[in-house]
Amino acid sequence: MTQTVLRSKANEVLIDSQGSMVIIGEKINPTGHKKLAAALQEGNYDYVRDLALRQVAWGADVLDVNVGVPGLDDVALMTEIVKLLINCVDVPLCLDSPNPAALAAGLAVVPGKPLVNSVSGEESRLKSILPLVKDREAVVIGLTMDDNGIPNDPEARVAIAEKILERAARIGIPKEDVIIDPLVMSVSSDSQAGMITLRTIELIHRVLGTNINLGASNVSFGLPDRQTVNQAFLALAMSAGATCAITDPMKLTGIIRATDLLLGRDEFSVRFIRYFRQSQAMLEKEQTI
Repeated sequence: MTQTVLRSKANEVLIDSQGSMVIIGEKINPTGHKKLAAALQEGNYDYVRDLALRQVAWGADVLDVNVGVPGLDDVALMTEIVKLLINCVDVPLCLDSPNPAALAAGLAVVPGKPLVNSVSGEESRLKSILPLVKDREAVVIGLTMDDNGIPNDPEARVAIAEKILERAARIGIPKEDVIIDPLVMSVSSDSQAGMITLRTIELIHRVLGTNINLGASNVSFGLPDRQTVNQAFLALAMSAGATCAITDPMKLTGIIRATDLLLGRDEFSVRFIRYFRQSQAMLEKEQTI
């Protein structure tokens, strides 16, 4: 069993390789989100605050924070947005940027024990990201890709995961502070992509025993009725061993709670019933706005 702890100012989130699914809200990310990109360009941080509050209300345990908008200073903006978020919600943050300087800026102001998204098996990323994680005593997501790209073979992805874990351990980052991401690819371009990821999850769970993260919505890219595909994939991935997902809590918390219930991870159905009641209250509230 591997247990990974994330912390905000006052709260703690436990990601357990044998436990229930942790939801990382994906909506504070301007990629493909024109309204958020425009809000960041205009300095309309009320919209960012509303996205944070709404995701937490719908079940997000952690919030992903990505401020990458072309033409904007992502280093300064990451600092501003992190400060904003820690004053309006008390959940751990997942700092998401390809820019090590932006990650360092966010890590300097975020309290508790945050999550960093992400490192990979690429040498440049290993050398630039892992020291930041170690110095801050943070947790990091490790992507199963390297300088040769993303393998189509589950065993090759696991080998990259092993490399990331070994390099992390070499500088003193414990295994429990590395969450492996097996990479979810679109089934619209490769009908076997979902199965490759599911087999990778099973191998990581059985061989490495680490916690496993998913960028769940990638699986349905390019397809109609994406929500149905995402729901089906999440249920399969959770059964295979996935323990956290960067996803949309407004659309997918229900299927996640139901799957945890069916996998025997929700004694007396407490979490599922609580979510159902909360979701009904949220629907009523949003209909009156």
